[in-house]
Amino acid sequence: MELENKVAIITGGASGLGRATAEKFHAAGAKVAIFDLNDEAGNALAAALGEGALYRNVNVAEEEGVQAAISDVVGQFGRIDICCNFAGIGGAQRILGKDGVYPLAKFRGVIDVNLVGTFNVLRLAAEQMAKNEPDAFGQRGVVINTASVAAYDGQIGQIAYSASKAAIVGMTLTAARDLSSYGIRVNTIVPGLIDTPLLAKLPQAARDALGQQVLFPKRLGQAEEIAATAAFIVASDYLNAECIRLDGGIRMPPK
Repeated sequence: MELENKVAIITGGASGLGRATAEKFHAAGAKVAIFDLNDEAGNALAAALGEGALYRNVNVAEEEGVQAAISDVVGQFGRIDICCNFAGIGGAQRILGKDGVYPLAKFRGVIDVNLVGTFNVLRLAAEQMAKNEPDAFGQRGVVINTASVAAYDGQIGQIAYSASKAAIVGMTLTAARDLSSYGIRVNTIVPGLIDTPLLAKLPQAARDALGQQVLFPKRLGQAEEIAATAAFIVASDYLNAECIRLDGGIRMPPK
């Protein structure tokens, strides 16, 4: 699938991995719908990109809000071809620690955004993709989800985050199978240590130390590298039901 003249929804699109992907897709000629909760950053990005870009305030875990935003996208751009799910949250706490037991509400909160939110947007975007006219290969759309190396190498204190990302890895094949009859491909990017705004807050010495944990190259990954992987997935029609680690070969230690 070519990016030119396609319509892409990008959750978490106002910063980090989502922003880099929105910029790359738009530069390649796609129309981009930025879903985020940061109105200032989202509106600024849409304005900077110009024609063919819009921003909507969307909580990915809320059904009605996602439905309304998708309707807006279809109303303005006419269709949806690509859905990139980058929205997610973290949080670190041991199951049992000095502060007591891990609060159930906190665990549910991470699962709700990372897993339920991903599924919520995926299913509603796929509903619209299924209405597209198929291309010469019968393809109607592409879904790209985002997991994390924590899905495989969850560290101490990452119980909720690891569970949510492992679930995204786990549903990749099933989602691809479910949507195959509609000509919709589903793949998952599995990032390692990426230089996002969250890591940018750390002292340089801490950032350098994290980079040294990577097998090679010994540095943090760049958001643009995730965006390039997303573009590669879109363009590779035979790539389906796959989880792609983009992590420099890192295997995370327990802590």
